[in-house]
This record gives sequence, structure tokens and C-alpha cells, in this order.
Amino acid sequence: MKKTVKDIDVKGKKVLVRCDFNVPQDENQNITDTRRIVSAIPTIKYLLDNGAKVILCSHLGRPKGEVKKEYSLAPVAKELENILNIPVKLTSDIVGISAKNLTKDMKEGEVVLLENIRFDAREEKNDTEFAKQLASLAEIYVNDAFGTSHRAHASTAGVAEYLPAVSGFLIEKELTFLGNALDEPKRPFIAVLGGKKVSDKIDIVDSLIEKVDTLIIGGGMAYTFFKAQGYNVGDSICELDKLDLALNLMKKAKERNVKLMLPVDTKIGKEYNKDTESKTVKCTEIPDGWEGFDIGEETIKLYTEELKKAKTILWNGPVGVFEFDQFAIGTNAIANTLATSDAVTVVGGGDCAAAIEKAGVADKLTHVSTGGGAALEFLEGKKLPGIECLLDK
Repeated sequence: MKKTVKDIDVKGKKVLVRCDFNVPQDENQNITDTRRIVSAIPTIKYLLDNGAKVILCSHLGRPKGEVKKEYSLAPVAKELENILNIPVKLTSDIVGISAKNLTKDMKEGEVVLLENIRFDAREEKNDTEFAKQLASLAEIYVNDAFGTSHRAHASTAGVAEYLPAVSGFLIEKELTFLGNALDEPKRPFIAVLGGKKVSDKIDIVDSLIEKVDTLIIGGGMAYTFFKAQGYNVGDSICELDKLDLALNLMKKAKERNVKLMLPVDTKIGKEYNKDTESKTVKCTEIPDGWEGFDIGEETIKLYTEELKKAKTILWNGPVGVFEFDQFAIGTNAIANTLATSDAVTVVGGGDCAAAIEKAGVADKLTHVSTGGGAALEFLEGKKLPGIECLLDK
């Protein structure tokens, strides 16, 4: 386990906190979803309540090392002021005169937000000198940005070389729920994997076959499994160079006595748009000129019945094109089944988190990860640089 803010004395200390304030905005720079800001608040409040001088930093968008007004953290500073009910000073640079001046004589309980960390090209290169300058602003480093922990950047890993480094509550929660789901699951343990491609999920399928009782496959990746068995998949997404791999994964599941479930029927469409003509066919009978966009009703029934037996459910990747209402039925059914389940329900970020939000059931699940790519790499068993650099308990 990694040390958290509770394992270190923060009173009177300047604490640099890496947050994930990469929030969506409209064309007028109004924040349209404050979830990421809200999820950082418990850590920030704890530090303030315990007499720390809090220096926050984050990226927003992809400014690629250039100062771009539309990526300024000014709207975030405003939102933080509303939530915390105290002033939040925004610096006009990252490690320059403004940052040094505003952080120099801070008092306990004050908050300074550094301007977008990616306005400096050295951030993503994990430049040593930049990390050193960043670290020189503070005495303690806290990482609470799980969503960027799979990146070895200056503000996610580099600074930990120069300051005592611990995790915030958000990262602690991620490691607890994702870690327990993998290492100490209550059984039966069922994983639902969706998304477009098998190639995106090879490592996670491989890793989960070692751990789960049932593996449910949906989304575009399912059609590669059907093609591998010699069935026609029409114009559906299919990775012809991954057919042997699909067969090997099926073989491995069988050898390990893992129930691998593939769709039995699929909702197909003529073309990729929300109003396309559609119908439901057996997965083994997809006609040419048609494309699979969702799991069918029979499959929904089979999958939801199986999920009702679970004590732990891990879900990563939608099982259809949930952005289009007529092909969101399967994904919504999985979301609602998880929402009414007594099992420990863990969702691995990204598109899945968006689908759950769209279905309106996010608050009914045990844990929805804040990191897409980071959650994926963690579930694959990879080491995350932003976590590895933190002190062990």
C-alpha cells in the first residue's frame, strides 16, 4: 500500500497537489461537467483543515507546450472558489515569477492554483530541470490525479524525485477498489469487456482469464471472435490479424475453466449513423453490407441473468455504440443490471464511465474509476509511474 496524506505531517507545509482538472467546457469556457473537480475536494479540504499551504496543479486539454487562452485554468479556479468558499489565486505562469511570488509567503489554509502545467513543453517530457523547479515551490508532493498516473510526466512522477511523495484520497480509493476487485474478489467474479478492438484489450483479457469465473464479451471486439470461428461478420469491425489470438484466448479460457460468453444475437445497421435502418440477427448470420452495432435481446437476457449471480463485477468498455440511442440498449441494460446488483461493482473509466453517466446510474455503483487509460493499464497489471513514485506504507 502507498502512503496517503494522512501518513505525513502537513501542518505549516507547502503541499504541491497534482489534480486532474481536465474538465469539459463549452465554447465560452463554461465547465459542463465538474465531476473531476468535485472528486479532488476531499484531499484539498483535508490539507486545508490540517494547516497546509496548498499549491494545486493540473493540465487541461492538449495545448502541446504552448500558452493557449482557451486552455487556461481560470474557470477551474473560479469553480474551486465556489466550492471551497475561499479565494483561489491563479498564477500566470508555472514555475516563473508569478508562481514564485504567489507561493512564497503563503499562510496556512491558503490555496494557489498553478496555470495549466502543459503550457510548458517540458512537462510531458518529464524534464529534470522543470521537475526540480516545480518541486522547489513546495515541501511535500501529493498525487491525486489517477487519470494521468500512467504517464511519466514532470508533475506526475518527476517531482517525486525531490519531495516526499504520497497519494491523495482519490488515488487511495482507486487503488483500493481496482486492487481488491483483482486481488481479493468475492466470487463469483464476472468481468464484462467491450469496446471496439481485441487489440486494445489483449493484455486485460489475458490477465482476467487468470482471475475471473466468467468473462462476458461485447462491443466491436466480439466480431473478431466470430470471424475466427469461420462465421461471416458482414461489414462489422473485425481485426483479421487477430483471429489466431481470439482462438487462443477462447482456448485459454476453456483450459482454465472460465466461462467465456459471446453474444448470440446482434443488432445490425446499414451504416454508422444514429438513424440507420436496423434489425436483429443471429451473430453467426450477419449478412454482407450490414454492420453489428449492439448486442441483441437474447444476448441481453443471457448476460443480465449471468450478472445476477455475481458477487464482484468489473466492467470495462461499452457493449454497443451507446452514443446512438437505438444501439445503446445493450450498454444501458448492463448499466442498469449493475446498478441494481448487490455485488461489488467496479467500472474502469473512459467510455464506460460516460455510458454510466448517460444511463444516470453512476451513484448506484460501488466505484466508477476516474481514469480511462490508467484504469486499463492497472487492470492489465502494468506499473503506473505516478503510483510507483509514491512512498510505501
